Amino acid sequence: MKKALMGKKIGMTQIFTENGTVIPVTVVEAGPCTVLQKKTIENDGYEAVQLAFGDIKEKNVTKPVKGHYEKFSAEYKRRIHEFRLDDCSAYEPGQELKADVFEAGDKVDISGKSKGKGYAGVIKRHGQHRGPMAHGSKYHRSPGSMGASAYPSRVPKGKNLPGQMGNKNVTALNLEVVQVDAENNLLLIKGAVPGPRGAVVVIKSSVKAL
Repeated sequence: MKKALMGKKIGMTQIFTENGTVIPVTVVEAGPCTVLQKKTIENDGYEAVQLAFGDIKEKNVTKPVKGHYEKFSAEYKRRIHEFRLDDCSAYEPGQELKADVFEAGDKVDISGKSKGKGYAGVIKRHGQHRGPMAHGSKYHRSPGSMGASAYPSRVPKGKNLPGQMGNKNVTALNLEVVQVDAENNLLLIKGAVPGPRGAVVVIKSSVKAL
């Protein structure tokens, strides 16, 4: 059964198993998420559930978004995300979903915006090697050859060049839920999760579970 939530990345720590093995985990505050809207085949042509997450001040909500919340008499939230789940009929607007949706041992895919590194060169951005650093060298940390000059007389698409690094949507696949703290709405996910501390992440049942 497909399950989904939004959450906030708290940070990383480690836990110990009964035999003393250390497991690095990312702590995610998963929910509570409010069911904002339920889309149906009759009205929308497909089935989906809209979830809202994160507190926000009313002054920071735009008028179109306010209208959407007021249509369903819901409290303003920071993020809205739509999920296509197996049984959308089981959800009702106003229903609250918490971390106990997931169980220890579940495999999940987590999406978030990666840390922004700013403008970076090819060595940092793409892992290329530098040239000789002697004084006579004309090539140190440059991107290198741009390709043939006569044909096609342009830089081919996909050429690794300097530019914006990070700050892109990234999905980490097949991460394991190690522990669920239902009382505090916390999930302990094995390994690293995209984004900086405080970033909003989307947690879904894995589509390629191993």
